[in-house]
Amino acid sequence: MINLTGTNNVPKEKTAVALGLFDGLHSGHQDVIHRAVDFIPQGISPAIFTFETDTITSKGNGGVDVILSSELKLELLEKLGVKYIYSPDFSSIKDMTADEFVHLVLRDKLNAGFVICGEDFRFGRGGLSGRKELEELSGRYGINVIVIPPTIIDGEVVSSTKIRQYIQDGEIIKANKLLGYDFQMKLPVVHGNEIGRTLNFPTINQYLPKRQVVPRFGVYYSKTEIEGIIYKSITNIGVKPTIGGEITPLAETYILDCDKDLYGETVKISLHSFVRPEKKFSSINELSLQIGRDILTVKDLIKRGK
Repeated sequence: MINLTGTNNVPKEKTAVALGLFDGLHSGHQDVIHRAVDFIPQGISPAIFTFETDTITSKGNGGVDVILSSELKLELLEKLGVKYIYSPDFSSIKDMTADEFVHLVLRDKLNAGFVICGEDFRFGRGGLSGRKELEELSGRYGINVIVIPPTIIDGEVVSSTKIRQYIQDGEIIKANKLLGYDFQMKLPVVHGNEIGRTLNFPTINQYLPKRQVVPRFGVYYSKTEIEGIIYKSITNIGVKPTIGGEITPLAETYILDCDKDLYGETVKISLHSFVRPEKKFSSINELSLQIGRDILTVKDLIKRGK
């Protein structure tokens, strides 16, 4: 995938540009992107216009909770078949008029022949313009507009807001269904207090970034990717209340059938299903017994194909 951000490069061929924040690259976002990829047989290259997620601010809270990091976002976009991406800081675009956006970004920067967006796409200064204005302005520059209707799964309209809520509530199976993939985080492995190792359950520790949406504190059946190999695992999201001393939420993962030293590595974990809430135990021994039960629970889920 070719990143046009911060360059003077412009695609030589016409492009089909998918428009959106794509903050979770959920099933609805993927439907928009698939439509752009469909133009490849016509010699038109699929492109993405989006923003660096952490440069967007929401009213009242100073930022959005990131479902997918920028790194994972780029990985998934490439897998979806996107050829070009233009992902500027929000501050460099937010004051453009609607006409400037279509003229300077879609026509001049991305050489768009088609643009594809969802029904709720907003653009231009103050987000005051939508589908009608996009169709009118794009028509002036010979750009065709395709609007994709909302994606509905199990009677629910897929939205990032709904997915964030499911993740925060520990409804990870519902979140994953709307995402179209298992919720995942790719984070550096840091040194912990090594309590798990003394209990014969060595774990990897990964702190969650400030703007990462935080799953409900508790234990999850997870999957961990190491050097391209997927291992079954058990992840506790929380602050280690039995041990104490933690303020920042972290993911502590016990990887089945793997004893590699991963300190300093960046490792991807995917949450598959919720096992139980985080709990403060009365002793380290009680914690150790519960970890053993959690491992048996997850192994049973694996055995039953859950």
